[in-house]
Amino acid sequence: MKKHSFLKTLTACLLTLAVFVSLALLTPIKADAATEGYYTYTVSNGKATITYCKTSISGAITIPSTLGGYPVTSIGNGAFRDCSSLTSVTIPDSVTSIGDYAFYDCTSLGSVTIGNSVESIGNYAFSGCTSLTGVTIPDSVTSIGEYAFSYCDSLTSVTIGSSVTSIGNSAFQYCSSLASVTIPDSVESIGNRAFYKCSSLTGIWVDENNANYSSDSRGVLFNKNKTTLIQAPGGISGSYTIPDSVTSIGYDAFSYCDSLTSVTIPDSVTSIGDSAFYSCSSLTSVTIPDSVTSIGNGAFRDCSSLTSV
Repeated sequence: MKKHSFLKTLTACLLTLAVFVSLALLTPIKADAATEGYYTYTVSNGKATITYCKTSISGAITIPSTLGGYPVTSIGNGAFRDCSSLTSVTIPDSVTSIGDYAFYDCTSLGSVTIGNSVESIGNYAFSGCTSLTGVTIPDSVTSIGEYAFSYCDSLTSVTIGSSVTSIGNSAFQYCSSLASVTIPDSVESIGNRAFYKCSSLTGIWVDENNANYSSDSRGVLFNKNKTTLIQAPGGISGSYTIPDSVTSIGYDAFSYCDSLTSVTIPDSVTSIGDSAFYSCSSLTSVTIPDSVTSIGNGAFRDCSSLTSV
């Protein structure tokens, strides 16, 4: 009996041990936060994420590809936020993601080199980087987050990689120095106000092979079959005739086009979206055809030169 009892106890112990071993194998290996130089990082499954950088860091830096012997694969949310003395950043090829607010309000950051393995750029990642003059988004990137480059008012050029499928809401909002942008054929979705108040933007050019979007000779953005007018570039000026194929003028479509003097709306249009012509300060007159059945809130708000509708 004692032998039998011992064997039962031993079997139970071995089963318990097996369960603990299985759980250990299934649970990600994590380490507490560690610090190396300016950087605080965590490790999970043998990969490091930078969670914080001392705001005293300055000048031109290359983010290390390893910390504590582990490859740096992620720049965490807010990691470099308010590092206002940074002038240049090179992100290594080991990094696959840039988190939300990662470089938010790095006001002296004039240039950034994004590594060729980065797949996603988070919400507000470079928002408020007011000294940033140009950025090349590599072909590895598939998504640009909401407000990712908003308020970068020195940004004059953007190259969007050929794998980007989505550009988030207000991604380039208030980039007042941005002169032109080309949407590659990989892009499937563009968020509201993606180029809102880009007052120097003369054209939003769309790759001819894009299955979802198109543009005309003046760089106005439409859906592919030109039934919806999505956005006119802020730098559009003079008179503009909306194509006969258009049935709806979208939200904020012509907002802050302050050099636009007149618009011809065809009989095909049935709806004009909210704030569609908001703050078109040089617009003097507009004729709305009988086909229009709805006009959105504030459609012609702050059109200070508008004398007749």
